[in-house]
Amino acid sequence: MDVTFDVTIVGSGPNGLSTAVICARAGLKVQVVEAQPTFGGGARTAADFEFPGVLHDVCSAVHPLALASPFFAEFDLAARGVRLVVPEIAYANPLPGRPAAIAYHDLERTCAELERGASWRRLLGPLVEDPAAVVGLMLGDKRSVPTSLPAAPRTAIRLGLRTLTQGTPAWGALAGDDARALFTGVAAHVISRLPSLTAAAAGLMLATLAHSAGWPIPVAGSQAITDALIADLRAHGGELTAGTEITGPPGGVVAFDTAPSALLRIYGDALPARYVKALRRYRFGPGVAKVDFVLGDEIPWSDPRLRRAPTLHLGGTREQMARAEAEVAAGRHADWPMVLAASPHIADPGRTDSGGRRPFWTYAHMPAGSTVDATEAVTAAVERFAPGFRDVVVAARAVPAARMADHNANYVGGDIGMGANSAWRAIAGPTLRLNPWRTPIPRVYLCSAATPPGGGVHGMAGYYAARTLLRREFGISDVPTMAP
Repeated sequence: MDVTFDVTIVGSGPNGLSTAVICARAGLKVQVVEAQPTFGGGARTAADFEFPGVLHDVCSAVHPLALASPFFAEFDLAARGVRLVVPEIAYANPLPGRPAAIAYHDLERTCAELERGASWRRLLGPLVEDPAAVVGLMLGDKRSVPTSLPAAPRTAIRLGLRTLTQGTPAWGALAGDDARALFTGVAAHVISRLPSLTAAAAGLMLATLAHSAGWPIPVAGSQAITDALIADLRAHGGELTAGTEITGPPGGVVAFDTAPSALLRIYGDALPARYVKALRRYRFGPGVAKVDFVLGDEIPWSDPRLRRAPTLHLGGTREQMARAEAEVAAGRHADWPMVLAASPHIADPGRTDSGGRRPFWTYAHMPAGSTVDATEAVTAAVERFAPGFRDVVVAARAVPAARMADHNANYVGGDIGMGANSAWRAIAGPTLRLNPWRTPIPRVYLCSAATPPGGGVHGMAGYYAARTLLRREFGISDVPTMAP
């Protein structure tokens, strides 16, 4: 690779691009190298090969952190032409034999429709009062939490206590079967056994955002976020190359928006022996299988309110979701897997083509490396709550968990979180190091979701990696402003 660049970013996901943008704004000569033919990693959108007017999101489709992430809040996507639509319903959880549980943007409306709404208000109301503090605690540099707590001690205590209840067998503290399912569905975004502290903490943050900033959907798809980052990078002299796989050590300072295990292949014998052992011990988590549907009409939900819900958790009751996640964690296929789904055209009608066809985005949780086509499992999950769904399906594009890495090499075995989720990893990173964004290789850094604060389209792992390498390699102690 060309060593005339100050910084090379390997991988063009949101974290890699955030690192690149920050370094370019600091006056450095930056290049981004991407193995895939298109940029964006987990934030890409592609036209259906048969119906080009239908756009599928390759990975992420709904973006709870696009407005709330400290990096994106400063970057200001809206000022850069990205239209983020906040729907009235953040997410919904259909339930067998009864009305669905609905999380509206409006907390009070949500509580009014739940059978034990006061319990939901007790769980989330105090956090919704200070969502910025919740996000700050969850996405902040955990190494400095003890010194940052005085800024939001009440919220920290509230978040901690609620994480302990909802992440342990004490999760029965949330009353009402519908409310319990509603929270479990959002916690299941973290693919792990339930209950777990990691899933509970992430679920609390996401649920808090649902009732504060909302769960925005980008008009024209997730690619709009990537394109805004790329435009800013190019405006500050950055260069990008797609369709090029890094097989050897690049010159200069390098930040990898990749799985940590990629360093074994690229650096080989140049790696310290202890680091090699640590990387070989790195464990990936369960996977997802993706099914992108093309629909010819609206889904015939039994509960008509679901026709206004862009995001759906199709796992049934809390007990059914917990059972399914336990099966997947044990390496077995669940009879009824946890399914996450999105109808982005509800918030973005432009996603419906001239023939009335529209995308329906789904993930099904699967054992790592599963080769199972999830089309039938997802279809059955939808049919439970929308009899006749099969009749509106025009086409289905399935990617088994074992093939997810074909679209993004970071998704080993279908693990879109790039590593088994745990509270420890959220603090320490992929290996035990004082600074999780550094590696023991001189001038080499990690900026991927394998580093804190973990998965999600928020750019914060990239922010922390950029902050570290700017200070250590270039003596730049102040991160440049992201203002447009």
